[in-house]
Amino acid sequence: MSTKLIFLDIDGTLTEAGSNTPPDSALRAIRSAQAKGHKVFLCSGRNYAMLSPLLKYGFDGVVASAGGYVTVGSEVIYDHPMTADQAKTALDSLHAEGVFCTVETKGATYGDEDLGSFLADNAGAKGNSEIERWRKALAESLNIRPMSEFDGTDPVYKVVIMCLRDEQLAPARNLLEKDFDFVIQEISDPAHPCLNGELINRAFDKGRGVLRVCEYLGVPVEDTIGFGDSMNDIEMIRTVGTSVCMANGSKALQKESDIICPAVTEDGLAKAFKDLGLSE
Repeated sequence: MSTKLIFLDIDGTLTEAGSNTPPDSALRAIRSAQAKGHKVFLCSGRNYAMLSPLLKYGFDGVVASAGGYVTVGSEVIYDHPMTADQAKTALDSLHAEGVFCTVETKGATYGDEDLGSFLADNAGAKGNSEIERWRKALAESLNIRPMSEFDGTDPVYKVVIMCLRDEQLAPARNLLEKDFDFVIQEISDPAHPCLNGELINRAFDKGRGVLRVCEYLGVPVEDTIGFGDSMNDIEMIRTVGTSVCMANGSKALQKESDIICPAVTEDGLAKAFKDLGLSE
């Protein structure tokens, strides 16, 4: 088998949502794949700070901030934050409509001070790995700083949004949609229609992050495999040579994927690696 480049989403794919500890079975599979000459990359919406606890497991690089920050080994091959004006426009227009926000820089994440209360009030919105990530991150105090500490000088790669009604996003869409894609997750529980998503710069996405790694390493995209679970993985799923969605993932993403593997809680990653011949 030729060398494969393997791209793994984190929350809901490599780990349970909000966790920094992959199952032992997944780690064994990753190490087995690397021993066979394949390279394994994190490909996540998380910023570098929030994915960095996973780097101790020996990944070959990262596509972080949904493609805005890409590394191969120790080399940074792509780095594209928002402009300061774009970040200010996003926060001002979203906050004016009561949208809860977090901003992700390379080294820190800043969240609205009352975001925890909003998530607690919408505790029924289960099954969405991104909401669960934030719920767990706040519960475990994973270095999310209060928005009042954000002074606008630290470059922003992504703004995460949560609200109850789509119309709350209309003013921000009018101002920013020409430059940013509003990626909104599926509503998993209609009884608790908590909307969440993120503003992704149209200059990049996870799929183009994959292509940048391929170009840097001289590996054809046909030799890439991507694993994901939510709609912020859609560009990766559409780009890679072989796409895999977790059984716990978005139904819409499953329809776009070549393979559906067992859930993250059922050793899905390890089983898929073995079925694809990536590991022993």
